[in-house]
Amino acid sequence: MDLQSERPSDDVLSDRRRRFLQTTATAGVALLVPGTAMASRADEKKGKDEEEVSAAEDLMREHGVLNRILLVYEEGLRRLRGKDEVPPAVFQRTATLVRKFVEDYHAKLEEKFLFPEFEKQKKLVDLVKVLRKQHDAGRALTDVILRETSPERFRKEDGRQELVRACEAFIRMYRPHEAREDTVLFPALHKLMSAKRLKELGEQFEKEEDRLFGDEGFEKTVDQVAAIEKQLGIHDLDLFTPRPPK
Repeated sequence: MDLQSERPSDDVLSDRRRRFLQTTATAGVALLVPGTAMASRADEKKGKDEEEVSAAEDLMREHGVLNRILLVYEEGLRRLRGKDEVPPAVFQRTATLVRKFVEDYHAKLEEKFLFPEFEKQKKLVDLVKVLRKQHDAGRALTDVILRETSPERFRKEDGRQELVRACEAFIRMYRPHEAREDTVLFPALHKLMSAKRLKELGEQFEKEEDRLFGDEGFEKTVDQVAAIEKQLGIHDLDLFTPRPPK
């Protein structure tokens, strides 16, 4: 047998080498792709977990919306007292947001999920009693604001004065109300409920928000408040920065 004749030619060896390298590269990609997909899924899951908001944080950021609403009321009142032009729709739209987001959503979450738990475990019962009472008082004040911002009522002096009194009372009550919840009630949740229960509660809050407002309900509500702020010219945060004394 002619061994020399049995040896592959250089061209054959080069072709085999190319095929080997191509196969190895393909296999390498095949090995890398599943890992990449797993890493991508892990990143997605991590991102989703980071986006989850705890029950207490959810309630506190909603207080941020309420605070911006109170600023709108204050600006409207300032203009009324100064005899500046302010359309009744500013108060009407703001009170409608209060009714839908603060009273029919946020306050009801507290009344349904938080207050009964504190009462059942006999913790902060006196505070919860006052908070419930103030929720009811706030709803009554919002009724007045909505009534007095009808064009017919707003044109009358007594209607505007009634509106002013209702807004002032609402602001005066809700500032300490939310401050007490943020500093006393919500921090106590971690002693009252397990981490698992708090997570479940956050998920329930999210479902209720989606049911009432659709996807990104919180963000949509913030946008609505921002639109009213812009109408009043108080949307720029720097406007609230005090100027250095001369």
